[in-house]
Amino acid sequence: MKRPAWVTQGLRALALVALSALALQLVFAARVAMMTVVDPQSTSFQRSEVWRLLVEQQRILWSQQWVPGERIAANLKRAVIASEDGSFVDHGGVDWDAIEKAWERNERAEARAEALSRRAQARQGRPVVPKIVGGSTITQQLAKNLFLSGERTVLRKGQELLITLMLEALLDKGRILEIYLNNVEWGEGVFGAQAAARHYFRIDAAQLAPHQAARLAVMLPAPKRFEKRPASPYLLSRTATIVARMNDVELPR
Repeated sequence: MKRPAWVTQGLRALALVALSALALQLVFAARVAMMTVVDPQSTSFQRSEVWRLLVEQQRILWSQQWVPGERIAANLKRAVIASEDGSFVDHGGVDWDAIEKAWERNERAEARAEALSRRAQARQGRPVVPKIVGGSTITQQLAKNLFLSGERTVLRKGQELLITLMLEALLDKGRILEIYLNNVEWGEGVFGAQAAARHYFRIDAAQLAPHQAARLAVMLPAPKRFEKRPASPYLLSRTATIVARMNDVELPR
């Protein structure tokens, strides 16, 4: 029995979509594989930030200098792992326990915000927006920053997961951390450990002391906000906590 024309066309369209998706994954995999020997000079996030600043301020703000991993202080590596991803050396790219805990915290935050919003509406106040936290690992953050946009969709999250697995399969943990520390945002137009160390402390990344490294690590979730409030109580308190945790951190070999 001959298929209707619309069925044949639909199957061809699906095959084309599948081939396009496969080709895209192969491109991502090839780019990740190149990072075993080639240092990425910019990320998708950096380029979008530079464009935003150019549009908003009519000038380019981009401070970054790549330095090899051995020229980044072990203090900073320990501090970032302690603050951002305590099980970095052990997981395969995704920390499912951290995601579950973040999910539970977010559910509680949303429930509290909903209750407070009802009270605020009764008093004709503003609704309360819940503070959402993430459970992303360092590898997931790197996957997103390297190639993807900041939109929160299921499709984008799925692509992030695939790139995360590629990074873990093709690069060792030391290289992943090296690329992350050289490209992560540390302020308005400030990218990477070397630029951050020069910007905040007028020293090289190799010279960061424990307290300085911990302060930079604590800034990572919201660097632009903490750049404007360097003496905020939260930043100071969290910095002390990270300093206390750093000695227990295992670095990748």
